[in-house]
Amino acid sequence: MMACVSLHPRPWPEVPPLTAQVARAAFRKGNLAMHIRDELAAVYEDERFTAAFGVRGRPGISPGQLMMVTVLQFSENLTDRQAADAVRDRVSWKYALGLELDDAGFDASVLSEFRTRLVEGDLSTLALDALLARLAARGLVKAGGRARTDSTHVLGAIRHLCRLELAGETLRAALEALASAAPDWLTGVIDPSWQLRYGARIDNWRLPESETRRTALMLDHGREGYHLLEQVAAPTAPPWLRELPAVDTLRRVWCQQFYRSTTSGGTEVVRRRESESEGGDGLSRPAETA
Repeated sequence: MMACVSLHPRPWPEVPPLTAQVARAAFRKGNLAMHIRDELAAVYEDERFTAAFGVRGRPGISPGQLMMVTVLQFSENLTDRQAADAVRDRVSWKYALGLELDDAGFDASVLSEFRTRLVEGDLSTLALDALLARLAARGLVKAGGRARTDSTHVLGAIRHLCRLELAGETLRAALEALASAAPDWLTGVIDPSWQLRYGARIDNWRLPESETRRTALMLDHGREGYHLLEQVAAPTAPPWLRELPAVDTLRRVWCQQFYRSTTSGGTEVVRRRESESEGGDGLSRPAETA
């Protein structure tokens, strides 16, 4: 359920003098974020988003600024957490958004909520397609072919990135908890290569740009998460491992994100869940013909 947030339209903010000075010193020829700001200025007025916000509740972050973040996020293939970090620590993004250098930004969950409001308010086409068309016309983003710039593709691509980060980080956290609780047991049930894949937080990764490679990585996470859950549930595993909070979280997230099915040839495959009703409870193996 989304928080009660109201829209209090504000003019598109001017770039603060110190932000402009530092950004232009760092990027003398500018970069994508700065070019978007310089060429398009106030791309959207907040009034465009009235249908997606209430008239009561605490004031929300400017939807015009959140739209700009969404476009920059898509152009750089970033998850919500990485995009929120970019707002906090990248001077060129602060320039594009008209923020002071010491602006603390916002929580990553704001971006997910904003996309939900766009879809529920039927504003994704109005708000995003028109902006992307203007950016493509100026050569700031590519249009057509593999680099599609329609709103459905943009919002879907960001959603898949965030799901990929969620799966990877959930599995990493479970492995970390098991390594602390039963290191010898864990060493015996996983491949040594997992240390390379899950040794660092997933939000520190540069996720693959190719949709094919992202899908493959998501399914790798799925298979490895199922393997870990099966090992924890095995009769030879210490029973108390199943009670670890990180393991319970892994089980719940896998129910939401994946399911297993059997092909007509009898091969079991892991699939990414595309809807809540797809694939049973996520840990079962519904029969399916591939």
